[in-house]
Amino acid sequence: MAKALMIVGTMSNAGKSLVTAGLCRVFNQDGYKVAPFKSQNMALNSFITAEGAEMGRAQVVQAEAANIEPSVLMNPILLKPTSDSGSQVIVNGEAIGTMKAGEYYAMKHTLRPEVQKAFDTLAAKFDIVCIEGAGSPAEINIKKDDFVNMGMAKMAKAPVLLVADIDRGGVFASIYGTLMLLEDDEREMVKGVIINKFRG
Repeated sequence: MAKALMIVGTMSNAGKSLVTAGLCRVFNQDGYKVAPFKSQNMALNSFITAEGAEMGRAQVVQAEAANIEPSVLMNPILLKPTSDSGSQVIVNGEAIGTMKAGEYYAMKHTLRPEVQKAFDTLAAKFDIVCIEGAGSPAEINIKKDDFVNMGMAKMAKAPVLLVADIDRGGVFASIYGTLMLLEDDEREMVKGVIINKFRG
């Protein structure tokens, strides 16, 4: 069974995807079999695998960094926006319909077994699974039934690294605010902070 490492961010675009890709490459160069994983991705442009299934492009880049073939196991749920409030929902590479945000959140809990199955399948084949979160783990308004941030870290029993973007300013407030909005047991899972996007 693989060891897991979770990478979350203080916000979207903090650099989670690139940090995850970098870790995949480092672990691969150190001789480990490593795979990326993101339970739920939101992206308009998808990648079509050799089997004809759709997945997020970020996990394809991460798979390339790990020197392995991309697989929908690395991104079991892909949301492709169709409007400001709706997305096409793709599960295990196949579209299951287009839903408004409320509809998706009402049925989201039914997808947890698919996420667990995809992760467990990867974990059985690799030494390390680098898990990328989405947005911020402190988005308390959508935390119910979470399986993409701290909920996923708990499912995988993974230590967590928090990535923050110093280029936009307010980096220390965003780190502190994120940590303080986590539950006590979640905060204990955070083992380090990466301050990203230094300039000059």
